Amino acid sequence: MQLPRTARELIESGPIAHVTTLNSDGSPDVSLAWIGIEEDEIVIGTLGDQRKLKNVRRDPRVALSIHTDEINEFGLNRYLVLQGTARVTEGGAPELLQRLAHTYLGPEVKFPPMPDPPPGFVTRVTVEKIKGVGPWSEGP
Repeated sequence: MQLPRTARELIESGPIAHVTTLNSDGSPDVSLAWIGIEEDEIVIGTLGDQRKLKNVRRDPRVALSIHTDEINEFGLNRYLVLQGTARVTEGGAPELLQRLAHTYLGPEVKFPPMPDPPPGFVTRVTVEKIKGVGPWSEGP
């Protein structure tokens, strides 16, 4: 699914995303992450092998939510929800995190702030459904 321009603009502005994956018992696991876009996939970089990565390897269903400070005509905060499937690839996390750090922390920041960071992992989410309150939603 191609992301609407309005959703792309929101993501590229650097909001923190709530990333929801499924634990082995079916319960949700929620974490926060920097996110970016490569082609029409959402990308998340992690240096270590975190719970969300283990969850995605077992069950690729994910949801991401992004809150905004914009208020709509009804007085509700706009928010974006992306549902889809994810896959974890090895390597590339330091480069992705450096690119995202320019948006999240500033143009002069070096991130990760360590010499020779581990290659880490990149999670790639293929968006299958877009929901929420805002110009990106599929309906009322």
